[in-house]
Amino acid sequence: MTHVVTESCILCRYTDCVNVCPVDCFRMGSNFLVIDPEECIDCAVCVAECPVSAIYAEEDVPSEQKHFIKINSELTKKWPSITKSIDPLPEADKWKNVTKKLVYLKK
Repeated sequence: MTHVVTESCILCRYTDCVNVCPVDCFRMGSNFLVIDPEECIDCAVCVAECPVSAIYAEEDVPSEQKHFIKINSELTKKWPSITKSIDPLPEADKWKNVTKKLVYLKK
């Protein structure tokens, strides 16, 4: 099993989760993070660190967000690794409670 970053992360990209990851499985795009399913060891320490509750164990991803399992898997092959926390996106607080943000995901 792996963990999956879901829609809540889009346009926020808080990186608190990155600092606690023992295996550096996060990859960073311009407005979203993903978890490399090949690297994730399913330790779950990242879940509690996410300020927008965007990270789920694969089996717990809400049904309306199951497509993020595939998105994480695909984008992890394109995006660079991130191993240290950086500042969230400038308007993260504005977007953190917004839903239906998939249209804004920059691949």
